[in-house]
Amino acid sequence: MRLSPLLIVAFLAMAPAAHAQPAPDSENGRYTFSPVSDGMLRLDTRTGAVSLCARKDAGWSCNTVPDERTALENEIARLQRENGALKKDMLARGLPLPSGVSGTVASADQQRELNVTVPLPSDADIDRAMTAFEKMWRRMVDIVRKTPGYGDKI
Repeated sequence: MRLSPLLIVAFLAMAPAAHAQPAPDSENGRYTFSPVSDGMLRLDTRTGAVSLCARKDAGWSCNTVPDERTALENEIARLQRENGALKKDMLARGLPLPSGVSGTVASADQQRELNVTVPLPSDADIDRAMTAFEKMWRRMVDIVRKTPGYGDKI
């Protein structure tokens, strides 16, 4: 998204303290900016980091927005390690594992292999399914029409 020159001039006029700060590296496309209600969102196109830039008392400040995906992946990894340790502890004490739980502890690589993504159906697949449903519907309507006592109502 490109900012118009008029918007840039208005932005700089409202933020005189920002003139003393070095200009962001947007000439070579590293950063893209998007206006939001609290300021501007800055996307670093090299790293993928997102920051919220807002005017403060001492000038403009950009704070990195927390990445929820990384936090979730870290929590999943922590829980998998904890689960593995608990399984090992139960087996070492001679206690049976709950039903449906295997005694093997999956490594992180094995867990990634288990997270298989299923591709979405193509348009051709959807068209074939719709054609099949349409044929079934027509056959059902024909059966009802041929049934004595019901055909005259349709």
